[in-house]
Amino acid sequence: MNEKKEKLVIIGNGMAGISTVEQILKLTTRFDITVFGTEPYPNYNRIMLSYVLEGSKTLDDIVLNDLHWYEDYGITLHTGTTVTRIDAETHEVVTEDGTRVPYDKIIIATGSNSFILPVPGHDKEGVVGFRDIADCNVMLKAAKQYKRAAVIGGGLLGLEAAKGLVQLGMEVTVVHLMEDLMERQLDPQASSMLKAELERQGIRFKMGAQTSELLGGERVEGIRFADDTVLNVDFVVMAVGIKPNTAVARESGMEVNRGIVVNDYMQTSLENVYSVGECTEHRGVCYGLVAPLFEQGMILAKHICGVETAPYEGSVVSTKLKISGVDVFSTGEFIDSPEHTVISHKDDWKRTYKKILLRDNKMVGAVLFGDITDSAELQKLIKNQTEMTEELYGSLMGTGCGGHKKATSVETMPEDEIVCGCNGVTKGAIVDVITNQGLTTVDEIKACTGATRSCGGCKPVVEQILQYVLGDSFSTGAKQGICGCTSMGRDEIVAEIREKGLQTTKEVMNVLGWSQPEGCSKCRPAINYYLGMIAPDTHEDEKESRFVNERMNANIQKDGTYTVVPRMYGGVTTPADLKRIADVSVKYDVKAVKVTGGQRLDLIGVKKEDLTKVWAELDMPSGYAYAKSLRTVKTCVGSQFCRFGTQDSMAMGARIERKFERLDLPAKFKYAVNGCPRNCAEACTKDIGIVGNDGGWEIFIGGNGGIKARLADPLCKVKTDEELIELCGAIMQYYRETGNYLERTSEWVERMGLEHIRSVVVDNLEERKALMQRIEFALEHVEEPWQKAIRNEEGQSKMFHGIEVSARP
Repeated sequence: MNEKKEKLVIIGNGMAGISTVEQILKLTTRFDITVFGTEPYPNYNRIMLSYVLEGSKTLDDIVLNDLHWYEDYGITLHTGTTVTRIDAETHEVVTEDGTRVPYDKIIIATGSNSFILPVPGHDKEGVVGFRDIADCNVMLKAAKQYKRAAVIGGGLLGLEAAKGLVQLGMEVTVVHLMEDLMERQLDPQASSMLKAELERQGIRFKMGAQTSELLGGERVEGIRFADDTVLNVDFVVMAVGIKPNTAVARESGMEVNRGIVVNDYMQTSLENVYSVGECTEHRGVCYGLVAPLFEQGMILAKHICGVETAPYEGSVVSTKLKISGVDVFSTGEFIDSPEHTVISHKDDWKRTYKKILLRDNKMVGAVLFGDITDSAELQKLIKNQTEMTEELYGSLMGTGCGGHKKATSVETMPEDEIVCGCNGVTKGAIVDVITNQGLTTVDEIKACTGATRSCGGCKPVVEQILQYVLGDSFSTGAKQGICGCTSMGRDEIVAEIREKGLQTTKEVMNVLGWSQPEGCSKCRPAINYYLGMIAPDTHEDEKESRFVNERMNANIQKDGTYTVVPRMYGGVTTPADLKRIADVSVKYDVKAVKVTGGQRLDLIGVKKEDLTKVWAELDMPSGYAYAKSLRTVKTCVGSQFCRFGTQDSMAMGARIERKFERLDLPAKFKYAVNGCPRNCAEACTKDIGIVGNDGGWEIFIGGNGGIKARLADPLCKVKTDEELIELCGAIMQYYRETGNYLERTSEWVERMGLEHIRSVVVDNLEERKALMQRIEFALEHVEEPWQKAIRNEEGQSKMFHGIEVSARP
């Protein structure tokens, strides 16, 4: 006979409540769970709202548990439904429409609400908080109609809102009461560096400003400050803070101070009712950051399931912020006083800053700016109030053996330490799925636990845990050949080619023992690429090992005709070239001429037999739209024409394109060059994105706007055009030498690790010079393919007038 399940009601469908439910489901199946959520959506990642605002992610992208998840676990979900009170006498929760649902136990996880300043005019149209999807939708709509926005509040929420609105093209001023940004998380030095960096990216600031009134009629038109100055705006975002949502607790007669008061096991003053998350007050503290909420949830889950657990004793809070390449971290105490010993280092050129605070030689707090590599290690050390030693100092400050910091070890990390702060996944949970379910890759762990699912910042630690648990079997367990014809991986094949001096694909397959003597469509193009990359001066390109588009130097269409895309350096052309394109298109009955996403013209529908004649009469270089090489360099108009432009993006885009065209790469490769941080050329989704500012250029790598969309990572900043070219060349050559065939840079950056790439191409000047020399050597041996085909009469007759070509190599 089935045991009757206890009725567990969750009031709140946010991250804290559902994370607690996830922990409960791992421990027991004894509960019949019902969830009430005020919003009309399943559980989503509130941390990622700024990405929805800026347009790089959709609501679906940030959903953590879709509707199928609730169904799979038999959870009853009521969306768009608010619980107004708990009837302790009848053991029922009561919703706003009078519906009553019985309970045995309740978890309140109602989160918090935006705090709206009670100044005159706060209720005008065009004034909004920043807390949920509804707020995002209002802001997205406003950005299409209005241009001037103010964000009141220079804390974490305010800066995230400002970031999103700037990305949407608005002129944004952050209004802050204090003289320092994020004063609750940063010291004045880090705050000053953050403000300077965000100003370079187009955000304006009005500091030390007290808002006294919002001006306008029905709609807001400006802000009046206490000093009687006025800021004219069309839209206002209130991000001055949050207040715990305690309405249901107050209506139910529970003890409430600022938040719902709980003991060390998250028990409220009402029997069998618990509280977790931002609505909760523990030992006089309400936490607004995600990591403490997950810590609370894990302890509550064990307690409610009858599993022995240590009490919750509070959290050492930490903050990580990333805005358009700005990395900031703080944990513990961060404002130094006479009782502290201060260890600090500031690098103005790299724009990095590190400060560690000691009390009685024990670590009690830290601030990082620009480079937050040590954040996880520092958080652990400060949580344990570890004593500073010479060895530890050398490791953290880079003054140890050889001046290098040692890598963070996961071996000493506690099992209950949170690795993925966005989704509350602990080291223990990751170790468990590796050992018990046989998982061997980060993607498998992501699918199973949710770690790395959101911002991806924890991926390096997840990989370290994989290596730690699997040991020697980590590399072999993940090893696989480049195709079914061989068990050899990319690095082994490249090493064998170098060592044995192999020169052709057939030679490689024969000497290295391919199971299929002729190889396949996957390995033949890869080997041909590796041979050309290793020996660009002697390798004879094997057209038969190329895909059809590369063999024909044009893109084949589904009707058998081809698309021809001539070069337009930096997306810029001339009237003479436009006229020539038009004349050729008319003469050869081109079906359509399309403007591509890379700012070029696409001649669609050229017959195969007409290709060489079209190329000859265009008399323009190939745009390589068909190749695993540099496709386009997209540009904005930059300082030549734009009133916001600080750098000549068109000239730089053309220079880069002329420099690196025709070079074979592991996969297609796209650039964008922006003349200012407004990002009109969309650098954030390119393999290399370049953003100009008053001080030089900022380089981003690993972006992708395709099927596997990915925002580019900030690599470094440079001051001169020459250094920019050198770094671009070094990045491309390192990608050429280490990338798997058909592996886009978005995958390459995640596999190699951003910090590792930075250490090779940015920090190691000698290696950067060597990479640049090797790419220069390779560039000396490239040739314009359309001109080569026009000259090669025998090739014309065989390739362009012979039998139909196969679509595969």
